[in-house]
Amino acid sequence: MPEPKKIVVNKVNDQPDLDKVFAIRREVFVGEQNCPPELEWEHEDESTHFLATVDGEPAGASRWRKTENGYKLERFAVLQQFRGQGVAQELVRAVLADLPADADYIYLNAQIQAVGLYEKFGFIAEGPQFEEAGIQHFKMVKRQ
Repeated sequence: MPEPKKIVVNKVNDQPDLDKVFAIRREVFVGEQNCPPELEWEHEDESTHFLATVDGEPAGASRWRKTENGYKLERFAVLQQFRGQGVAQELVRAVLADLPADADYIYLNAQIQAVGLYEKFGFIAEGPQFEEAGIQHFKMVKRQ
């Protein structure tokens, strides 16, 4: 039986780690999903970024930021070779754990295929399905 993989998620703010975060997002969103690059790179300085590694290899990324509406979770991306190994769940867990204690309104825009992942963490789809960067999404809000 293969050795279980070690998934580690860290909050990052130094440039070498941010470069890894941005490279993962570029590969997943711009490369695989054909998102326009100008839509992908926004709000970087006001966001708190996370890098997931699997056995030390960069595997996934995410971030959160405070908006006028509350706390928005964004840019969850896992490289193709690491999907299905629990990386996304660890990213969601780490981001939620990092939010301030007074974060009362937590939301995200989930791609259709990721709705089930976020539901496991108490998020509920709200409102109609919509398109963002050519991809179908639902707004989801965390219920306490």
